[in-house]
Amino acid sequence: MNKNEKPSFLKGKGAAVGIVICFVAVIALVGAYTFSNYQRDIDEQVARSEEQAEELTNDETEETTTDDILPSDDGESADDAGSDMEDSASGESGNLAEVPEETEGTGTDGEGGYAADDAAASGGDTSGVWFSEDSTLAWPASGAVIMGYSMDQTVFFQTLEQYQYNPAMIIEGEVGETIGASAAGIVTNIEETAETGTTVTMDMGNGYSAIYGQLTEVPLAIGDYVAAGETVGILGEPTKYYSVEGPNLYFEIQKDGTPIDPMKFME
Repeated sequence: MNKNEKPSFLKGKGAAVGIVICFVAVIALVGAYTFSNYQRDIDEQVARSEEQAEELTNDETEETTTDDILPSDDGESADDAGSDMEDSASGESGNLAEVPEETEGTGTDGEGGYAADDAAASGGDTSGVWFSEDSTLAWPASGAVIMGYSMDQTVFFQTLEQYQYNPAMIIEGEVGETIGASAAGIVTNIEETAETGTTVTMDMGNGYSAIYGQLTEVPLAIGDYVAAGETVGILGEPTKYYSVEGPNLYFEIQKDGTPIDPMKFME
């Protein structure tokens, strides 16, 4: 064996090392290439996203600017809308401005108050229409009080079989009995309700009103002046809300629209 020759196993080991180095170099090159392509794709996607976001922002800005400048779809500008609102506030064709002149001296439709001038125009005497806390009320019906006014605690309603607040006096009566006005007043409302049947409301002056329910054959009209004791109506059959109590007069007194106890004013 030549002394200068290397053992065969050393030659084999060197070849293996060379192969490994070459393999690692190839992997490194492939990895670098792949990463470069991946990074380039990411950069392109980010750039596209930024362009789309910028385009969307520009579109929204253009739409907002257009909406602020151009008139609405129905062709009205902001000035036109403001003009319409002014027309509405002042009343189209000037109706609102003419309301006081048109309504002065006319009767109510049963939903509002009553002006004294209306009664004067219809020939009614308004001199006696004044009621105060010192005034008295005549008994409008002949019977006893079945249920008194009670708004601070509930009372038992026999027909309904339950406790409720009672804003009026329920006065026993007879069907066909004539109901007289407890005080002078002017008729402001005549209506039919499920609870109190034919019901007449009279303005007694100074914010006081009297309400008579469970009536029939009312010989009055809105705007009529009724003196104390004059006929308001005829007592009718009770409604289904008072069938157990029997024939009765629903009698309510209000001050400025709030029920008060009629017994404080009874003779």
